Amino acid sequence: MQKSLNTIAARIEGLLDHIGRATSYVALAIVGLIVINVTLRYSMSLGTVWAQELEWHLLAALILFGMSYALLRGDNVRVDLFYANYKPKTKLYVDLLSAALTVVVAILFIFLSIKYVNQSFSIGEMSPDPGGIPYRWMVKALIPIGFSLLVLQGVGEFCRVIVNYQTKGEGNHV
Repeated sequence: MQKSLNTIAARIEGLLDHIGRATSYVALAIVGLIVINVTLRYSMSLGTVWAQELEWHLLAALILFGMSYALLRGDNVRVDLFYANYKPKTKLYVDLLSAALTVVVAILFIFLSIKYVNQSFSIGEMSPDPGGIPYRWMVKALIPIGFSLLVLQGVGEFCRVIVNYQTKGEGNHV
């Protein structure tokens, strides 16, 4: 069972690592777009609603695809004040509960966002501003996709916690 869990965790982590690295280029695109927008606006008094909206759309993609990568890499904010002093078994339970809650909350977001995306798609929602980006449903569709990646991260973390606990010899009965 440990080998299977390790394989599942490794595959999930590999996929999320690949997606996270690809997503880092979105941050570069945002910076480039902002520099261009600001330069054109202040040097030539040129600006487009489309380019400004694109900044927000790219930011949404960065956040939604980056959150699972941040958790994978341990770059999330957490409080270790109490956790550091816990016994290994208590740490196991906290880690398993954290992974399970991540999955539950992400599934809830997926469930709640599907209707939101479908409604946007069915009405052909577009930017309310003239010259804005059409197909607003596309950016909204990133919500369930991003949270699906978070579900994968939660499952991978759950598997990894069990494997690490068993590998340390602290419990072969889990």
